[in-house]
Amino acid sequence: MTASLTEPLTLLLVEDDDGDAFLVEELLKEAEAPPRIIWVRSLRETRPRLTGAIQCVLVDLTLPDASGLEALREVLRLAPHAAVLVLTGLRDAHVGVAAVQAGAQDYLVKQDIDARLLARAIRYAMERKRADLAQLRLVEAELIAKENARLERGLLPVALLRGDRVEQSTRYLPGNQGTLLGGDFLDTVQTPDGAINVVIGDVCGHGPDEAALGVAMRIAWRTLVLAGHNGERLLHTLDALLRAERKAPEIFTTLCTATITPDLRHARMRVVGHPPPLLVRDGVVDVVDGTPSGPPLGIFSDAAWKVIDVPLGAEWSIMLYTDGLIEAARGGHDRPLGVEGLVELVREHGSIDLDRLIEHVGTTDDDLALLLVRGRGA
Repeated sequence: MTASLTEPLTLLLVEDDDGDAFLVEELLKEAEAPPRIIWVRSLRETRPRLTGAIQCVLVDLTLPDASGLEALREVLRLAPHAAVLVLTGLRDAHVGVAAVQAGAQDYLVKQDIDARLLARAIRYAMERKRADLAQLRLVEAELIAKENARLERGLLPVALLRGDRVEQSTRYLPGNQGTLLGGDFLDTVQTPDGAINVVIGDVCGHGPDEAALGVAMRIAWRTLVLAGHNGERLLHTLDALLRAERKAPEIFTTLCTATITPDLRHARMRVVGHPPPLLVRDGVVDVVDGTPSGPPLGIFSDAAWKVIDVPLGAEWSIMLYTDGLIEAARGGHDRPLGVEGLVELVREHGSIDLDRLIEHVGTTDDDLALLLVRGRGA
C-alpha cells in the first residue's frame, strides 16, 4: 500500500547510523510525494541546518555528541516551527515517552517502522505541530487583548468632582468591536474655585490612531484646565497639539466645552464644530442656542470661537454627546435620529435617561459618547 504522505516537504534526518538512515530514506521514497531529505550525523552538523525551510525533523536520541534528551532540546530550541519525531530503539521506548513530554510531537521505534507507519507518523506530527502553534497564537492573542484592555481601562477618565451638588453620568460605546476606546473622548474637572468644567470631543475617523489621539486630547484638556487655562487660549493649545500629533493633515476634531460657575446658575460654552448640547432647564427641553461657536480644531489656524452664555436656572441638566448618537437610525426607522429627533425623544421620556436613549437608537459603527451633568443652582 502506498504511503499517504501527500504534502511535499523538507525533512531533516539526524541519525549517525548509516543503515538506519538508509532505511528511513528508502521508506520515504514510497510516499506519494517523497520529501527532500537532508541527512546529518551529529548535533554539531544539525545546528546550521535548522532553518525555516525545515518542516519536520527526525532525530535519533543516541548521537556521538549528544546523549539522552540533549539533542531533542536543542532541536526544539532552534526550530520551534518544525514538527519533531524522535527515533528510539526497542529498549529505549520509555525515553520516547519522555521525549513527547519534553515537546516532541511523537516517537518511533526503529524496529517497528514501515513505509505506511512512517508516512502517517510524519503527517500526524505535522498536524499536531500546526495545532500546537495555532493554540500558542491564540493564547498569545488573548494575553495581548487582556493587556490592551488593561491599558485602555487605565486611559478612561475618572471625573474630578467634589461634593454632591452635581451629578454626572457617562456612557461610552466604541464603534470597533473588542475595544474599550475609540476616537471620542470626554472628561469632567472641578477646579479649586468650585467651577465645573466638562468636555466631549470626537476625532474624525476610526481605529487605534484616532483612539490614541483622542486620549492625548483629553489628557491635554484636563492638564490645561487644572493649570487654570480656559477659553480660546485652551482651544488654540489643543489645536496645536492636534496638528502635532495627527497622522494626516485632513484629521480634525470637534468638541464642546462648558464651564459651569461655582453657584451652578450659569454656564459658558464653546461648541467647536460639534453637535449642540441638550439642555433641560426647569423642566423645559431644548438645544443650546447660538451653536456652533466656530469651526472644528485642525482646519483653520486663525479660527476664533465665540462664547455661548447659558443661564441654567434653579434645576437643570446638560447633555453633551457625539454624532454617533444623532447619526444612528432610531429603532425601527432607516433615517438618522438627528438633533430634532433627539429633542423629541427626551420630551417623550420627560427627562434625560442615557440608557434609554441608547436603547432607542439603532446600532451604529460610529463611536458614541454621552456626558450628562445635573445640578441645582445655589
